[in-house]
Parts: sequence; C-alpha cells; structure tokens
Amino acid sequence: MTESATPHIAHPRILVLGVQPTTPPFRIVEIDGQVVGEARAVTDVLEAAAAFGITVHDLDDPEVVRWVGGDKFTWTRH
Repeated sequence: MTESATPHIAHPRILVLGVQPTTPPFRIVEIDGQVVGEARAVTDVLEAAAAFGITVHDLDDPEVVRWVGGDKFTWTRH
C-alpha cells in the first residue's frame, strides 16, 4: 500500500466528547489532549479554543474540531 492510498486521519487540537447525562447536561472539551473544561453550548467550545490561542473558522472542519457522540448541535442526550 502506498502512502497516497492510505486514508487521512485528522488529529484536531480540539476534541468535544459526548453529552454527559447530568442536570444540566454538558460535554467535556479537550485541547491538545488535555481536559480544559465543560461546554454547555457551542460558544463554550469557542471560548475554550480562544483561551488557548486557537481561532476556529469552521466548526464542521474535522481538521479543527472532532465531535464525539454528536455534532455542534448536540447538547442533550436523546
């Protein structure tokens, strides 16, 4: 298998984990592999990124943010 035939796996600096079943629900945010806080809305993710000097232009870009257990619109458990 050649290098060009291997799939590209993104390793974004920001990882947003699945919704935690608490009241109120939240998602854990990791930056560069370190837990940096909880997010209850997408604005919390953007604020955490800014605190680490990361400007996010596109929340749907898998090179920038990886959403686990939902996307940027998932803030409650279904």
